Amino acid sequence: MNEDLPSGPSDDKDLNNGIVTRRRALMMGAVTASAVISIKPALAQTAGSVLNCEIPVPGNHAAGGYIAADGKVVTSDTPGAYPPAGRNFTGEEVRRAMNGRTLPGTSRDQSEAYVNYIRRLQSGQSGFTCYASLQMPR
Repeated sequence: MNEDLPSGPSDDKDLNNGIVTRRRALMMGAVTASAVISIKPALAQTAGSVLNCEIPVPGNHAAGGYIAADGKVVTSDTPGAYPPAGRNFTGEEVRRAMNGRTLPGTSRDQSEAYVNYIRRLQSGQSGFTCYASLQMPR
């Protein structure tokens, strides 16, 4: 007798279970592959959007305020304080400034004050989500 061929009803059941198991494994593989294909572009898009997000200096919560060297928002008559940036900075510009470069259109001291302000951002303030995204490892 050939042992590879089913010889009775119980063998048919075993054979069907084997087919179902293989089918299920193939379906799981297809689901996993499609998840990888759809997640990978999303991660790339997220990395790109982090670099393109914007941080206002100061944000809406402190509009019109000046920025002290330590990053605190102060009144315009505070000695040594810098005026509002006049434009938003992108995540890429801020990332570079945090690594030693200056923010575009600013002096070294002004850039440091603005970066100190950005480091002090808290949840709910304009630009916080962008700044928090810059802190996440890639």
